[in-house]
Amino acid sequence: MQLLFPNKLKSGDEIRVIAPSKSMGIVSVENRKLALKTLKELGLRVTFGRHVDEQDIMQSSSVKSRLTDVYEAFADPNVKAILTVLGGYNSNQLLDYIDYDLIKQNPKIFCGFSDITAMGNAIYHKTGLVTYSGLHFSSFAMQRGFEYSLEHFKKIFFHSDEIPLLSSKEWSDDAWYLDQENRTFHQNLGYTVLNPGEARGRIIGGSLRTFQLLRGTPYMPVLNNTILFVESMSTATRTDVEMFDRNLQSLIQASDFEKVQALVIGRFENSFGMTHEKLNYIFSTKPALKSIPIIANADFGHTIPIFTFPIGGICHLQATTSGNVKLVIERH
Repeated sequence: MQLLFPNKLKSGDEIRVIAPSKSMGIVSVENRKLALKTLKELGLRVTFGRHVDEQDIMQSSSVKSRLTDVYEAFADPNVKAILTVLGGYNSNQLLDYIDYDLIKQNPKIFCGFSDITAMGNAIYHKTGLVTYSGLHFSSFAMQRGFEYSLEHFKKIFFHSDEIPLLSSKEWSDDAWYLDQENRTFHQNLGYTVLNPGEARGRIIGGSLRTFQLLRGTPYMPVLNNTILFVESMSTATRTDVEMFDRNLQSLIQASDFEKVQALVIGRFENSFGMTHEKLNYIFSTKPALKSIPIIANADFGHTIPIFTFPIGGICHLQATTSGNVKLVIERH
């Protein structure tokens, strides 16, 4: 497959905001204004899909409306990047209807995370376009604890140099979008090495539960020579750890999993209930993982802050028995 790398952003570029999952109707007017302000301070012009505010009983909109905004964003030559509003549960409804030839002929930045994992990985697999797991439009409304996320967004979209993914100094998993003032931050202890080693490969993945939706479909990327980035969101049901274990086991049972080069796990929320002991136990039950490097507590997923990473981009990982980690996104 021939890879397509979208052009980098520059001051004055137009970015389009679309809602392929949940509607922008659930984002407060104040947070919309804050997000717009931050993006404009980057020198970007922001436009919106015609249907971003439509909202049905599922807090989304029709497949037709969402597809229209996807098509118009990719087809418009003035649009240089596409940001999703936020995640949700149903972006995989669009996969059978997306015009992948249109996307291939009009490659540009496509960025979002969580439920957008389905679209990002499917587009990469069907077209060769490198997509991005990273900030939503709504993420830019954050007022505190956003510096790390913003810095990595700028590094990956405005520059081509390699990007060392150093750990953030602190993190949070509070509902910042409801209360910007009363925030709780925790010291970040850095990467956890579950299995040392060195690997290089193409990044795929994102939300583990969403990535699993692609299994057995024409939209699942091949696992050959890849480094899997996976994270899992808390559902506050007290079964999150078990569900993570089950989903990971299912992925391991893929016929080409033996070609995976390494595994990088995003940080778990406090409410998830994951502990170092539980994580070590989960991996001790999976012989297929004993031969590859594995690190955890990476800055992506449903905690704050996050780095943005390229789905289809090349990553180099080194992890030592003493706990030292070097994780680098190569020139892109």
